[in-house]
Amino acid sequence: MRMLMVAAAAMLLVGCAGSAMNQARTQAPYKTLTSDKPEQVVAQCVQFSWQDEAVFGVDAGAYLQPAQKGGTTVYTRSAESFVDVQGSATGTALSYYAQHDDFVAKRRLAALATCL
Repeated sequence: MRMLMVAAAAMLLVGCAGSAMNQARTQAPYKTLTSDKPEQVVAQCVQFSWQDEAVFGVDAGAYLQPAQKGGTTVYTRSAESFVDVQGSATGTALSYYAQHDDFVAKRRLAALATCL
């Protein structure tokens, strides 16, 4: 029973984050970047860098999920910040979105940039 409740809560979070991400994608990304590294390597690096409690404190959660149009999305709680990571034969394109243009968004962007 307890496991079922945890799974239901996780699905609810993904649903809420998904609608916020879809709405953000209707606008231009906060920043667009590219990398020569493979998509999965970049996505895992971003997830790891966003989970650094020394930098982001108790709000250091980052999650991976397959993107709707291929690729991978790395996102934070409530999708306050997320990045779509799309690989191709020539490299990897990253579209970074942030709900607010604040210190935390800039810090997450700086952490993301270390993965390029």
